[in-house]
Amino acid sequence: MHTWNEYKTFQPIVVQMLTNAIKKDRIAHAYLFEGGRGTGKKEMSLQLAKSLMCENCYDTEPCGTCRNCQRISSGNHPDVHVLTPEGQSLKKEQILFLQQEFSKTGVESNKKIYILEHADRMTIQAANSLLKFLEEPSSDTTAILLTEQAHRMLDTILSRCQKLSFKPLPSELLIEKLVKQDVPLKLAKTVANITNNLTEALSLLENDWFAQARKLVIQLTEALNQRSEFTLIWIHNHWVKFFQDRVQLNLGLDLLLLWYKDLLYMQAGEEEKIVYIDQQEMIKQEALRVSQQTVAQQLTAILMAKKRIHSNMNAQLLMEQLVLRLQEG
Repeated sequence: MHTWNEYKTFQPIVVQMLTNAIKKDRIAHAYLFEGGRGTGKKEMSLQLAKSLMCENCYDTEPCGTCRNCQRISSGNHPDVHVLTPEGQSLKKEQILFLQQEFSKTGVESNKKIYILEHADRMTIQAANSLLKFLEEPSSDTTAILLTEQAHRMLDTILSRCQKLSFKPLPSELLIEKLVKQDVPLKLAKTVANITNNLTEALSLLENDWFAQARKLVIQLTEALNQRSEFTLIWIHNHWVKFFQDRVQLNLGLDLLLLWYKDLLYMQAGEEEKIVYIDQQEMIKQEALRVSQQTVAQQLTAILMAKKRIHSNMNAQLLMEQLVLRLQEG
């Protein structure tokens, strides 16, 4: 179980506002937790529920071991309801169920909490039902709406919620979380520079594809350094066959960008920022061979290639042109 202090390391503003509200007994009747996947919205909504329901809460910190805390963790508390979309959307029937449940006396206390996941996915009927619910708040009811896309929600609902914005995880914290899940440091550092979303990072790492993609990027840079005429053949036989669609090709170019950024870090004496930590000797040798201006031109070439991915350009032709530009440096 996480504590408020632990959550504060990556969402300090949100934690400060919530803990202050708990201390002053000024909990809003409705909150909107808005932010990307993996930023801790649901975890913190359950933490708030525990703080409000805990039998042994100290200051703002729930004990985590009492009956209420344990049942909230397991999803079995009778006065804490978590609703997730049925299929692609939250339905009117789900909101009506909540209204019926909350019209009853609390099973074990006067407090009632409901958490709506993906609140932006409500049908129009569900949104209108929720709006009526929010317009007639009970003093002992707290709503927590979770969303990654607040702009898709009705303004009338947004205006009745206190909005708390969840920031992306800092890369250092994401790396730490990944390493704790037995992800090798070299992969953790790499994926943390591709995404700052823990869920997405774990998804990328769940099979060997990402590790193999990283390996191919290193092999490409080796071929480029050798300035071999066989580099174009290698692109055809290995790169194009591995990065088979636009999404994968874009990711491959992102990984290539990181390599050339590492060259700049090495040239600037900022080795601690290098992503390809297992290739530092090779990066050092290349950084001594080329100028910063050349590396900047190579980065520009990769960025231009990324833009052209979406122009329906043939992937092999795109990569052949990029290789020639990179070899010019």
